[in-house]
Amino acid sequence: MTPQAYSDDVLVSSEWVRDRLDRFEGPDPEYRLLEVDLNTDFYDRGHVPGAVSVDWTVDLQADDYRDFVDTESFAEVFGERGIDTDTTVVVYGDDANWFATHLYWLCTYYGHADVRVMNGGWEHWMEEEYPTTTAAPSTPTLEYSIRNCDESVRAYRDDVLNIIGTETTFVDVRMPEEYRSELTAPPGYNEAAQRGGHIPDAENVLWADNMRSDRLFKSPFKLREMYAGYGIGPETEVITYCRIGERSSVAWFVLTQLLGYEDVRNYDGSWAEWGNMIGVPIEHGA
Repeated sequence: MTPQAYSDDVLVSSEWVRDRLDRFEGPDPEYRLLEVDLNTDFYDRGHVPGAVSVDWTVDLQADDYRDFVDTESFAEVFGERGIDTDTTVVVYGDDANWFATHLYWLCTYYGHADVRVMNGGWEHWMEEEYPTTTAAPSTPTLEYSIRNCDESVRAYRDDVLNIIGTETTFVDVRMPEEYRSELTAPPGYNEAAQRGGHIPDAENVLWADNMRSDRLFKSPFKLREMYAGYGIGPETEVITYCRIGERSSVAWFVLTQLLGYEDVRNYDGSWAEWGNMIGVPIEHGA
């Protein structure tokens, strides 16, 4: 079984998208393609035809209260992009899709039923030399409503504090230098924590280890084998985290959507929250 053989209900290939460009380029809300980037210059320089831009910082983050956008704002973002509750949404982005998987996680949290990730993201599409455009599509503004929030995919700081020392496995997907407290944020990122280190007993499973060298997800066998090496299987309770919850969404996506492990949550407060709190335990070193 190859990475492309995952169910296309969750993960689609770039070829799958290419063969359906006419659906994504049309105004009908049945299909919508979203490119989500931290740096929207990528979108402006060239993107998949029919793709609508989502600025991860502007559209999905609420700086006033240091969280992702609330129900009303998320509904507005989707409605303005011609999406209704029945739309098949396909997401992709740069940085090997880590911002795309974060949007996938948000869609799951806010209850959007049909959302998929384009395997390999923007980089793989370009490497395949598939068509690109600099034209932004015209999409109608629709009414988007959120029926409920799925709290089962999200962990909060109190959850983490109460679970430390139990059989739950924490998966820290950050760079080893962050995990060992040598760095408090990745190079080039301004938002650092007051303290470095990691949550006690957390396993350091680099987010990029879920991918092959060509940025496609590894096979189910390889992924199961990798996580089993950290004592993680289908029945393991897992909480993933990174700095702000975006890189850890890759591990959450792999474990829940590709491997079908059920008891996995993403701690989106992550190290930006934990590393700045008073009175919580931290470990240093490997």
